[in-house]
Amino acid sequence: MQSGKKPVTLFLPLLLTLLAVLVAACGGNSAGNSASSTKLSADQQIYVTPLSGLSDVATLDPGLSTDSPSISSIDLMFTGLVQLDNNLKVYPELAQSYTVSSDGLTWTFKLRPGIKFSDGNPITADDVVFSIDRALKPELKSTVAPSYLSLIKDSDKRFAGKVPTLIGDSLFAPDPTTVKIVTSSNAQYFLQSLTYPTSWVLEKSFVQKYGDTDFLKHLNEGGCSGPFKLDQYTSGKSISFVPNTNYWGGKPQLKKVVYAFYKDPQTAYKAYKTNQLDNAGVPTANLDEARALPNKQYRQVPQLTIDYFSMNWLAKPFNNVKIRQAFALSIDKAAIEKNINKGARLATNHIVPQGMPGYNPDLKGPAGVTSTKGDKDLAKKLFQEGMQEEGYTTANFPAITMITASGGSQTAKNLFEFAQQQWKDTLGVNVTINDEDFNKRLADVAGTVGNGKLQMWAAAWGADYPDPEDWTTLLFGKGSPNNDTNFGLGKAKDVALQQQTQDLMLQADVNQNTTERIAQYNKVEQQLVEDAAWIPFDQRASSYVLKPCVQGIVDNAQGIIPPQQWANIYKSGDSPCANTSTYK
Repeated sequence: MQSGKKPVTLFLPLLLTLLAVLVAACGGNSAGNSASSTKLSADQQIYVTPLSGLSDVATLDPGLSTDSPSISSIDLMFTGLVQLDNNLKVYPELAQSYTVSSDGLTWTFKLRPGIKFSDGNPITADDVVFSIDRALKPELKSTVAPSYLSLIKDSDKRFAGKVPTLIGDSLFAPDPTTVKIVTSSNAQYFLQSLTYPTSWVLEKSFVQKYGDTDFLKHLNEGGCSGPFKLDQYTSGKSISFVPNTNYWGGKPQLKKVVYAFYKDPQTAYKAYKTNQLDNAGVPTANLDEARALPNKQYRQVPQLTIDYFSMNWLAKPFNNVKIRQAFALSIDKAAIEKNINKGARLATNHIVPQGMPGYNPDLKGPAGVTSTKGDKDLAKKLFQEGMQEEGYTTANFPAITMITASGGSQTAKNLFEFAQQQWKDTLGVNVTINDEDFNKRLADVAGTVGNGKLQMWAAAWGADYPDPEDWTTLLFGKGSPNNDTNFGLGKAKDVALQQQTQDLMLQADVNQNTTERIAQYNKVEQQLVEDAAWIPFDQRASSYVLKPCVQGIVDNAQGIIPPQQWANIYKSGDSPCANTSTYK
């Protein structure tokens, strides 16, 4: 997920803002004070949390959900056949049960009886297959559906416009409560892939009434399958949600959830201190202050999110593996952890984060370097060799621009400038930083697949589902629309090796022997790191503050909110508590 949940994510501001939203309302160990605290009156059950560095979410359409700020809103309003629970295990959500055929290719889901949309209309199998098929329609131009729904048979043909629909082909609704999905392979992660919002269920008649785009303007009227529905959306100010009284599961105790847009993380943190917000991310400069707040307001939670620099293999000079390795080994990641992130994030060489199935503790960095400090002497040597191979001199070496999206975070800016200085000091290369709006950066990177449009960018990836395929095939596989680095493409001397690695990804995807499968993904990741497919530099932990009055909140490493979890979240009389009267 463009952390996530997850393709290219909001880089540092996500920790400082959105992870405070997601982590502060997800699964794992409970946060907040004693559940015996006095519950505030209904008119005070308003939960306000910030989205910093944004003036709007990119989309409210599940079929277009690419980034965490959007997904945080989408997950409130919509849900699907299956979801991940507080322990990141797949469970039936709108489905009551599911079975799979002996060949592993046909999945049958039985819907829960009596489930309804927010307008009271029944949720049927027709709505389910319509929603999945719609996400793949070429007119929608989804950048995520081809990936997360790729296991469905003929999904590629549907997205390419070669077939008019998958309904009756690989998607079936034999009766109102039965959904059948035929897959193209017996991949182990099919159910996990269905926990991404592209398969969330929309109301067919509602979309048809208002149209593929305009139905989003009417979500306060109906069409929502999740625990909340849209209340108000004021561009540049906030987006709010109220309970969906027809949601099948436990009803939310909160009467309103508000995502307030803030210019930057520092402004949001100040708003928290003046009791305008119920939670906020903690800017690095304020970590000591936040840690000293009374009543355990400060919290830190490991996250399945990797921050990295990405280099486009189809853009010079990064078509050369030695130059990519040199850039990777020039950076002292341990110094970033200590001096910039102040211990709030873990320096790493990994693509698959610690805590994920398939994490490899024995992974080595490029050229066999094990330290997160890098190796500047080796970087210089590799850089000179790469320069010679490509015929570069100091005079004709390509100018390099790196696209970033700091979202107003001074920590992010410091980190980018640190890397910029490391490349200059070690390699003698001047890298220009272009700090863009987050949504523009998303669009720019999405347009890089298959071409040399951009050279380099900073991003993050958060787990969409707990399977190593989400960090390998999904991001670097042959034909993947998320392969924005263009791994395995081009005419480099070592491209054949990259293509062999892509073949191994596909073997691992369908391997039914879990031990062998993990070993294959470990080999894939090691090759990706050796090739400097990314320059990973830290694994996130969410540092946030939460008002003591907020009860029932739980944490997990993926930052998800199981829909039924909202039934346990409420505001008590414990102090301090945010004054949310502005949003009544």
